[in-house]
Amino acid sequence: MRARSLGTLAAVAVVATLLALVAVGVQQAARGVPLPLTNASIIREQAAAKHLDPALIAAVIYAESKFEPRPSSAGAQGLMQILPATAYYLAQLSGGTRFTASDLATPRVNLAYGSYYLRYLLDHYAGNEMLAVAAYNGGLTNVDHWVSEANEAGRKLTPESIPFPETREYVEKVLAAQRAYRATYPQQLGLQ
Repeated sequence: MRARSLGTLAAVAVVATLLALVAVGVQQAARGVPLPLTNASIIREQAAAKHLDPALIAAVIYAESKFEPRPSSAGAQGLMQILPATAYYLAQLSGGTRFTASDLATPRVNLAYGSYYLRYLLDHYAGNEMLAVAAYNGGLTNVDHWVSEANEAGRKLTPESIPFPETREYVEKVLAAQRAYRATYPQQLGLQ
């Protein structure tokens, strides 16, 4: 009898624990679980070195890898999902002489190259974050072409007018995540 009571008590305890876990999960889902953030010190360091908004770097990482650096089906690697060919090009631009593709797995290297590329794109587009983010995803040549077409038609390229649905969604996701990172992690990103 006593063994049966202990078994019943254990079962009740397990059920109560499971219900508590479900309740916590429902509460988190209801209020929105905060965006993930790792390597904040490296993000701050690269943002300062490259004169970038650390929330923009975090937002690109979120859109690219959600801070889980697995290789993509296209071969992009690391937190900022950089293609080895792009990284070799960036190494040449930045004077990097010892770069190897395997370096992209190292967060510090990956963030340095991804941040360098963001800075390069922002400089190319005179500081226009939307265009730089579009080029990060859709390619510089494509965005240059879209901007040229928009200019010829007497308008500006907007997120809504980006012809590639994936790039259009990417731009919207990054810009929304940038705002969310600024609001959620101002201290961690050195924004205060």
